[in-house]
Amino acid sequence: MTPECDVAVVGGGVVGLAAAAALARDGRSVALLERREGFARETSSRNSEVIHAGLYHAPGSWKARLCVAGRVAIYERCERLRIGHRRVGKLVVACAPEELAVLERLRETGLANGAPGLEIIDGGALQRIEPGVRGLAALVSPATGIVDAHALALSFAAEAEAHGAALLLRHEVVGLERASSGWRLALRGPDGEPGALAAAAVVNAAGLASDRVAALAGVDLAARGLRLRLCKGDYFALAPGAPLRVQRLVYPVPAVSGLGIHATLDLGGRIRFGPDAEYVERIDYAVDPGKAVRFAEAAGRYLPALRSEWLSPESAGIRPRLAGPGEGFRDFVIEEGSAQGLPGLVNLIGIESPGLTAAPAIADQVVALLAGV
Repeated sequence: MTPECDVAVVGGGVVGLAAAAALARDGRSVALLERREGFARETSSRNSEVIHAGLYHAPGSWKARLCVAGRVAIYERCERLRIGHRRVGKLVVACAPEELAVLERLRETGLANGAPGLEIIDGGALQRIEPGVRGLAALVSPATGIVDAHALALSFAAEAEAHGAALLLRHEVVGLERASSGWRLALRGPDGEPGALAAAAVVNAAGLASDRVAALAGVDLAARGLRLRLCKGDYFALAPGAPLRVQRLVYPVPAVSGLGIHATLDLGGRIRFGPDAEYVERIDYAVDPGKAVRFAEAAGRYLPALRSEWLSPESAGIRPRLAGPGEGFRDFVIEEGSAQGLPGLVNLIGIESPGLTAAPAIADQVVALLAGV
């Protein structure tokens, strides 16, 4: 079977699009396959749209290294292509004495990872720069920002196409098997019709379905511990007329299950709160309005003026998480399959936060992994 392209990229979220752009820029012929009717319709468009500085993850991990490299690349890209973004900065607020040591650990981790300008300020200084925020102390991260995530994703799509990549919507991969000269992908087309594509290599950037795609290729998910757990996060929006303002992103000290319910800004200055973290069995983006009280209580620790009646359901997202409830840290899985007898297959599994920030750096790793294929 003669390959029809050098690389098939499965998944048209921001990571898949960034990989397609990087591979096409590297001179590869690329076909990207997205099952939805548009790009970046799942995890990529249902998040906080934050450009993370690199505070949270262990130095040397994929999440730490690629977050920091990706942050630099995204700011450069946004400035060069005039993609909407703002370097608004971020506060991580300690509201109880036992949280002060956590702030210091975050600062040390962030500095080790290469997050610039980190400093801890006391409660008085915090109130001077953010009058509505209360806490004993706060970690200031000036390099944290926000971005128009959809515009960022589409910029990678445009770059990929400019370098000759074929981007195919409403094409779902339903089979994946080794062939003599690469891989054969069985497809379901826009009207349900069957199709096929031959590629020398495959990049599995399928997000919420990345474990399923890996299984199609023969990866033993149970043996490798690669079965994804769906972790839902809801968001609530602050009513436009509510008497509450912040100029920066405001986060609590992180919890075991996530970064906690934080206050974020969009490029229009609108405030929203979230996400929470709830493991679910199926994808469902409905938001329970009754959670408003719980969200107000959580965010009210650092924004005491917040009232639940000012909050309305806004959106929800699903994290493609490898760690289950109560389990420890799981890093991104970024690997080429030769060691498992699957040469030319690059799996990107468990790409949750900070996946948006890390996307261009993940794409560079994909190019490096396929350099000899």
